[in-house]
Amino acid sequence: MKKFLVFFTFVLLFSSCSEYQNALKSEDVAVKYEAAEKMFEAKKYSKAIRLFEQIAPAYKGKPSAEKMFYMYSQSLYLTKQYYSAGYQFESFVANYPKSQKLEEASFLGAKCYSKLSPVYSLDQIDTYKAIDKIQAFIEEYPESTYLAEANIVAKDLREKLEKKAFEVAKQYNTIEDYKSAIVALDNFMINYPGTIYKEKALYYKFDSSYKLAINSVPSKMQERLEDAKTAYNNLVKLNTNSEFKNKADEMLARIENDLKQFSKIN
Repeated sequence: MKKFLVFFTFVLLFSSCSEYQNALKSEDVAVKYEAAEKMFEAKKYSKAIRLFEQIAPAYKGKPSAEKMFYMYSQSLYLTKQYYSAGYQFESFVANYPKSQKLEEASFLGAKCYSKLSPVYSLDQIDTYKAIDKIQAFIEEYPESTYLAEANIVAKDLREKLEKKAFEVAKQYNTIEDYKSAIVALDNFMINYPGTIYKEKALYYKFDSSYKLAINSVPSKMQERLEDAKTAYNNLVKLNTNSEFKNKADEMLARIENDLKQFSKIN
């Protein structure tokens, strides 16, 4: 019995491969379509894509091709070919505005762009594009069954931009451009008032203010020490148990000591 099952399975696999190869070589569009549909239903998406690519030009613009282009788009998406999938889903939406799959295609098309969004350290042009696409979907389908997922995707994308903005501002502190760091960190907190990086931004502003002050010429040092002290107060006001409290207290001690020296002079 086992030998029979093994033989039967082998026959099916051989038959399937043979059918697929014949379809690839065939000049008959209908034969290719039938084979592509079988590959799609069998979850052999890469093979389905090869056939869809061959027949897509012949079906383009035809009402009867709705299912074919949906399967084609899905196959690309499920094989993580997000750039091509996004293009195909957008074409599907444009060509089949009355399709029952319209909402799903609109969402997946927008989601493809989110998949193209790179890590925060790289250029974020694709992230901005993805946010625009997801936001357009949310506005178009405010009652969508995909709304919750769309909001999560949008939130993740915005958090990536937020992290990018913080890291760019912080970088000025790292390269010891303290004047620019203070301005950049202030702008960051203005642009992202509810940011999860606020405590860190306040600390690096304080650190930048402190280092700018102690390295200043005497004529500017007192004023900058006062600015640094204000930056310290803003940090501990936000969180009295800040993870940066010990380092900040050490810097404050020097600030207070230096300000006392200026008091003696005055």
